[in-house]
Amino acid sequence: MAILGAMSDSVSPENPYGTPTTTGPEPIRSFQSTLNTVVRGLLKVPILSGIVGKRLATLHVVGRKSGAVYDIPVAYTTHGGDLLIGTALRPWVKNLQGGAQVRLSRGGAPETFTATVYTDEQQVLELYAVIARDNKQNAKFNGIGYLPDGEPSKADIYQTWQQGGVVIGLTPR
Repeated sequence: MAILGAMSDSVSPENPYGTPTTTGPEPIRSFQSTLNTVVRGLLKVPILSGIVGKRLATLHVVGRKSGAVYDIPVAYTTHGGDLLIGTALRPWVKNLQGGAQVRLSRGGAPETFTATVYTDEQQVLELYAVIARDNKQNAKFNGIGYLPDGEPSKADIYQTWQQGGVVIGLTPR
C-alpha cells in the first residue's frame, strides 16, 4: 500500500540493522540541485541522452495546485515490469500520491505511468535493496554502501528510509 506522508514520530533513532557502514559513501544530495540542472539539460539532447546513462530519465510531474510541469531527472531500475525510483521525500513527490498519472522520457517519446509512492519501512527496505543491487551509482548517491558479500547494507538502507527515503513505483499504462 502506498502512503505518502511524514514518517511516524515514534520511529526509534536506533538502527535495528546495526551500524551503517563506516566506509560507505556519504550521500551527495547537497549538490542535487546543481546536478539536476546539468543532467536535465543533457537528457534533452537526443544523442547525449544515451551517453549520459541508460538508467536515467526525465520524470514529468504536474503540480497539484499550480498545474505546472516539473521536469525531474531520475535514476530508475526495472523490476517486474515496473520502474523503481529511490529518492528523498521531496515536495514534488507529493504530486504523485493517490495513483497519479505521470510521464517519463527515456530518450524517446514520453511514456505514461501510474505512480505509487512507498513510504512504509518494510517496502522501502525491500525495494531500495532491489535498486541498490541493480544500480551501484544510485546507491552511492543515496548513501548506501555494500557488505563484503556484495549485498547492499541493510543498515544503510534503513538509515536512508529514516532520513526520508521513499521509493516510487511506476507501472506502465
